[in-house]
Amino acid sequence: MSGTEDSSNSWVDPRQVDPLVVGRVIGDVVDMFVPSCNMSVCYGSKHLTNGCEMKPSTAADPPEVQISGSAEHLFTLVMVDPDAPSPSAPPCGSTIVVDVPGGTSPSEGKEVVGYMGPKPPVGMHRYVMVVYKQKGELKKVVEPPASRAHFNTRNFAEQFDLGLPVAAFYFNSQKE
Repeated sequence: MSGTEDSSNSWVDPRQVDPLVVGRVIGDVVDMFVPSCNMSVCYGSKHLTNGCEMKPSTAADPPEVQISGSAEHLFTLVMVDPDAPSPSAPPCGSTIVVDVPGGTSPSEGKEVVGYMGPKPPVGMHRYVMVVYKQKGELKKVVEPPASRAHFNTRNFAEQFDLGLPVAAFYFNSQKE
């Protein structure tokens, strides 16, 4: 036998397992979705890949994020730490930007909650960026949450009629 095979003769190529599933982003943060948009994330000159590890000091300043798509389409970017304050506690929101034109970066949108870099108190934390395609300019005013703690991406998406994500990305970070 070559490759990875289970007893039912189903072939599983580990290179094709979605890193968002492996990292439990799908499940813990968002429901299963089919990506329909590309997002690239860079901290300085370092281009990140899903699941990579970043030092908090390297990610202290906001990343360069590019969201693909046409400028006529608007997107919402949300960044959360689903492991804050600990992996068993509710997630914390750390960034919300709405009305981001496709083909641009979140700096072209309306910042609701400013970027807060990784500050994991203990252990490894996942930092998840989720992109939603808006149905148009958000009519409802997006207020910053009363607290970054207990932020729920599913509730947020439902409140603003965003539907399922169109892209997601995550990296890991732990206290230096």
